[in-house]
Order: sequence, then structure tokens, then C-alpha cells
Amino acid sequence: MSEKKQVPLRISKTLYNQIAAWAEDDFRSINGQIEYLLTECVRQRKKDGKYVSENLDQPLDIDIP
Repeated sequence: MSEKKQVPLRISKTLYNQIAAWAEDDFRSINGQIEYLLTECVRQRKKDGKYVSENLDQPLDIDIP
């Protein structure tokens, strides 16, 4: 059984709400969705040596109606 680390995470309310909605669509907990997304980013980087986005370090411009 693998040991999991706890990491405090501060994200905007807007981003949290979008991840929560996505998690619900994918039948995951919010924590599970965040872990899934991070795992996919690491997997993509290992695959081609690049980040998922060239602008990864720039603030997100999220528009929620």
C-alpha cells in the first residue's frame, strides 16, 4: 500500500468551484480530481519532456457565468 502525503493547497474560490464541478462530472471527490489532474500532468511531462501548457506559470483567466 502506497503512503500518501498531505499537502495544504490554497486555490481561488473560482478554480475550486470549477474543479468541484469537474469532479462531480467524473464521479470523483475533489481531492481525487486534483490528484488525477496532477498525475496526468506529470505523465504528460514524462512522455514528451514538456509541460502541458507553455503558459503554465501564468495566472488563469477563468470566466464563469
